[in-house]
Amino acid sequence: MKAAVITFPGSNCDRDLAVALEKAGAEVVRVWHKDTDLPQGVDVVGVPGGFSFGDYLRCGAIAARSPIAPAVINHAQRGGFVLGVCNGFQVLTETGLLPGALMRNSGLKFVCKPVQLRVETTDSAFTSEWSVGDTPVIPVAHHDGNYTADAETLARLKGEDRIAFTYVQNPNGSMADIAGVLSENRRVLGMMPHPERAVDAAQGGADGSVLFRSLLGALTTA
Repeated sequence: MKAAVITFPGSNCDRDLAVALEKAGAEVVRVWHKDTDLPQGVDVVGVPGGFSFGDYLRCGAIAARSPIAPAVINHAQRGGFVLGVCNGFQVLTETGLLPGALMRNSGLKFVCKPVQLRVETTDSAFTSEWSVGDTPVIPVAHHDGNYTADAETLARLKGEDRIAFTYVQNPNGSMADIAGVLSENRRVLGMMPHPERAVDAAQGGADGSVLFRSLLGALTTA
């Protein structure tokens, strides 16, 4: 598996994401936001957490219009895999690759703590190593993680089995307790929790490693 991890001004989880992918067995290439093309042979693009461009305008709005963004969009539209974590999830909604928006937390405070998720589907390369109903513990760290969408979009996500994760105890007010959603072709995942921060028991837990192992396994099989 060959992975590209994008770095924007203000990214602070790009190295963590690269390390997690490497730990799972991927060859990782780092890509600067001013590049206009992805490296040849890339299977998955990682859009990391942080505060791209200082979260000016809206979280992820400027990053979604950076020079590298069209290449990421084209990669996804061709059927490539894309993983957006936290700010990366916000970027993916701003590009239109995922529906909905990430709004200010309902408590109006930054939330930073481990949270328990519920796996809602195993029908994706990102979640196939889990079972529906599993409750991994993954940390969150965000101020604008309140997933919001209209009723029609929420019904479509549920009806098409595209809700990847929900919160067991909702930390931010997200509609339907949503923590992560999939694209229509199930190859783009956006999630607010940080699986890359949960890949080593020495750091408090390794539940997030299942996601990266699942992705590597799916690509190896393919």
